[in-house]
Amino acid sequence: MGLFDKGFKKTNENFFQKLGRAIVGKSRVDEDVLDAIEEALLSSDMGVETTLKLIDNLEDRVEKDKYMSLDELTEMLRDEIGKLLKVDEAEEVVPFDFSKKPYVILVVGVNGVGKTTTIGKIASMLRDEGKKVVLGAADTFRAAAVDQLTIWAERSGADIVKQPMGSDPASVAYDSVRAAVARGADVVLIDTAGRLHNRIDLMNELTKIRNVIRKVVPDGPHEVLLVLDGSTGQNAFVQAQEFSKATDVSALAVTKLDGSAKGGVVVGIVDKFRFPVKFIGIGEGVDDLKVFNLKEFTNSLFTREDIRP
Repeated sequence: MGLFDKGFKKTNENFFQKLGRAIVGKSRVDEDVLDAIEEALLSSDMGVETTLKLIDNLEDRVEKDKYMSLDELTEMLRDEIGKLLKVDEAEEVVPFDFSKKPYVILVVGVNGVGKTTTIGKIASMLRDEGKKVVLGAADTFRAAAVDQLTIWAERSGADIVKQPMGSDPASVAYDSVRAAVARGADVVLIDTAGRLHNRIDLMNELTKIRNVIRKVVPDGPHEVLLVLDGSTGQNAFVQAQEFSKATDVSALAVTKLDGSAKGGVVVGIVDKFRFPVKFIGIGEGVDDLKVFNLKEFTNSLFTREDIRP
C-alpha cells in the first residue's frame, strides 16, 4: 500500500462499501446506483455542488450504454474527479520556483489545522534537497506557535527569525525576508496568526505583511499557501471561503486526511475555489507531507482489493 493509499484508506473503504451495496446483482446503471454514488460522494464531504456536478456528468456518459460494471463506473468517476482537480494545464505540481530567490511563501490558516507543523515539514523537505531555508515566526500572538516553529527550525536545520510575543507580525515578516536575502536563502516560509474572528483585521494584517515583504522582494510573496484540516469536512470549505476574501490565496496544503473518511473535501474545495493543491498531509511523520500528485490522489480514492456488499 502506497503512502497516498494509506492516507485515504478510510475515505476509500467508506466509498466502496456504499457503492458495492448499491451495485450488487445489478446489470445496468439505474437511478438507485446513481443515488448510491451520490450518497457515497456526499459522505466523503465532497460538497453538494461538486457531487451534483459529478452525478450530472456521469448521467451524460452512461446515457448511451446503461450496462456498466463496477470497474467501468469507478474508472469513469476517477476520470471526472481528475478533471475537476486539474486547475491548470501543468502535468505535475511544481511547489517551488527556485528561479526566484528567495522564493517567499506566506502561510495562512486557522489555529489547529497543522499550519506550523506543515511549515516545519516543508522546511525539512527543502533541507533534504540541500536548499537554504529561513522561517519567519510572524504568529506573534501565540507563544506555542513560535516555540513550535523554533523546534522545527532546529530539527530541519533551517534558520529562524523571531521577535518577542506581541511584536508586530509585519515587522517579523520584514526581518525574515531581509535575512533570507542577506543569507542567500532559497526559500523563506512565513507563519502567520490563525485568527478569523474579524475578517477585516485579518485582511489588514495580511495586507500589511504583503506590503513590507515587497519593500525587500518587489514581486513577493510568490505564494500564499492556505493550510486546511481535511478531517473537518465542511468547516474547511468555510475557512477556504474566508481566507480567499482576506487575501490572494494561491495554493492549498490539506492536512490530517489519514484520520477520517472525508478525503472528498479536497475535490470539493478545488472545484469551488480553483486553488491548486500543492501538499497533502497523510500522517504525523515528517515524511507524511507529500507534494500533491493528481494521478496518485485519484488512484488512492478508487484503489480496491475487494468489494463486500
